[in-house]
Amino acid sequence: MIADNTPVIIGVGQASEHVGQPGYEALSYMDLGGRALAAAIDNTGASGEVASAIDTLAAIRAFEMSRPDRKPPFGGPDNIPGALAKRVGACPARLILSPTGGQTNQQYVGEFAAAIAAGESDCAVIVGSEVISTALALAAKGESPDWSEEIGGTFEDRGYGLDGMMEPQLFAHGATGAIPLYAIAENARRAKLGKSLDAYRRDIGELFEPFTKVAAANPHAAAPVERSAEELATITERNRIVAEPYTRMTVARDQVNQAAAIIIASAAKARELGVPEDKWVHIHAVTGATELQLSERPDLAANPASIGSLERALEMANKSMSDMRYLDFYSCFAIPVFNPCDHFGIAIDDPRGLTLTGGLPFFGGAGNNYSAHAICEAVERVRGEPGSYALVGANGGWMSKYATGIYSTQPADWSGAARFEILAKATNGVPRSDAPFESATVESYTINHSKSGSDAVWIGRNDAGERVVGNADLTDEATRAAFEGGEPFGAKLTVTRDERGRNVGRVV
Repeated sequence: MIADNTPVIIGVGQASEHVGQPGYEALSYMDLGGRALAAAIDNTGASGEVASAIDTLAAIRAFEMSRPDRKPPFGGPDNIPGALAKRVGACPARLILSPTGGQTNQQYVGEFAAAIAAGESDCAVIVGSEVISTALALAAKGESPDWSEEIGGTFEDRGYGLDGMMEPQLFAHGATGAIPLYAIAENARRAKLGKSLDAYRRDIGELFEPFTKVAAANPHAAAPVERSAEELATITERNRIVAEPYTRMTVARDQVNQAAAIIIASAAKARELGVPEDKWVHIHAVTGATELQLSERPDLAANPASIGSLERALEMANKSMSDMRYLDFYSCFAIPVFNPCDHFGIAIDDPRGLTLTGGLPFFGGAGNNYSAHAICEAVERVRGEPGSYALVGANGGWMSKYATGIYSTQPADWSGAARFEILAKATNGVPRSDAPFESATVESYTINHSKSGSDAVWIGRNDAGERVVGNADLTDEATRAAFEGGEPFGAKLTVTRDERGRNVGRVV
């Protein structure tokens, strides 16, 4: 007999639409999110009223609401979780607006499951939505719908969650977003492997080729097209370099219209609602971890917080990676997939596959909510193969935060040891300096390419061993050859500070 306070996932739902396709309605964030939540309620197969049983609803913060200086272009509700609840006639006592981070939805599964196990909740929902594709399409046509809503009431705003993600020196030198920051880590891994740019791009293409096949079969995918490794790796006008070593097709695609929702309930509430037990999916472990800032990581290529999260979740579930029938590793870029593969010895052509959705470059990078889609897919997979296990690895920031979840129809006992845990953050950060310095040794780099030109950003050590950041002087022939040739690793630079306060390095 499964204990009454055992948390189980009882319903999952996804919704999507494609600009210009048949049936396209140009839905707002809230309307598409409401569709996903309604789909999750229907997915429970309950005979009772699920919406009225929801006591907690967490809304995942949309990308266009993820920084204090950004607002959704057509407005939004004064109470986002309340607006989503309203779409299905729910009146939760507790409403939450999440912080930024792709790990958040996965971590909330653990938080809400633990609350249910402790008797603090009976039924909790996680729902998120992105409609950047529609917002851009409407703006391009000069349309400006009013998506504002007066919902009223109170909710728990957990803030933007940007602590630990601000990298002032990297930002000041042009590494201002996810693409160049991941590219710096990716090139550090390439240097460890001793691979050329072309060879490493081929590795990325081979990693992602199977992802495109999964995306092509997924009706919710934003780019459902099969592509070969060669096509993904080959530089063309359409597949230009966005930041070395990344081609455009191999980075997360944020122009999507996608929403997903997850419903978790106590076993007692699931029974009361008449949810068939073959719909129940048990939560065997959820772990969360926070990484050091990129500029202070001892190994720029490594992400030990993610490995710690994965290992601890497997330990809590009393399983090994080989026991996992289904896998979804967060894939905004290649390195968050390569890292667990390297550590656990998983081949990139593992027959299980490494994505359940098609991955963020091809299924779509649905903002902070991507992993909710992965969890939805995991739930359906284990329902279809009772007794099997699925693992979802969710990543936030620039490999800044990580959360792991393990799911199965096999019951999980929540009466004993905890199955939700937040790991301690490492304390071995490399000392950093923003004081002037005269020379440095390059550890890693990237070259940003944009319509306005190219900027080479490097990260390395000064003579005191402190971590420092700068730009490469691409007007200098030797410096340009080293950086554009892809082999500046270990190069000694002379450094001057320009009138903008940037550190500019030339190869000695």
